[in-house]
Amino acid sequence: MELQEEVLIPLPRDTVFKALNDPDILQQSIPGCEELLKHSDTEMEATIVVKFGPVKVSFTSYVTLDPTEGPARFNLSGKGDGGIAGYATGGADVTLTEADGGTMLAYVVKIDMTGKLAQVGSRLMEGTTKRMAKKFFANFEEAATSNELDA
Repeated sequence: MELQEEVLIPLPRDTVFKALNDPDILQQSIPGCEELLKHSDTEMEATIVVKFGPVKVSFTSYVTLDPTEGPARFNLSGKGDGGIAGYATGGADVTLTEADGGTMLAYVVKIDMTGKLAQVGSRLMEGTTKRMAKKFFANFEEAATSNELDA
């Protein structure tokens, strides 16, 4: 499955970039995130509960960030273990562009699912993923704004 979108975040680009790499802000932003641990500047581990239609799954996810081109862009890759429900692997390419009113965040996400999750159906998976992305950005804007990160 591939998902791409652009979202205007009403904050300066440097602030958005820092917030996207801040584990406290990410934990507040990710729907269903129960725990987020930062192992290093580029490695994080999260426990996330997601409901895909009739299937509720608790994922242990491992994410590797590549912020070397920041604040203009960065990549992330990861894998999630949902136990008997299946596994997810994927990544995202994120571009941050200065825009009137803040920062235009553009992303392309690619996710592959296996196990029961893959059997749920692509429309249901895509719909859930889109809803989670919309909620993430609403939560992210609120968390990044209220934490007042210095640019």
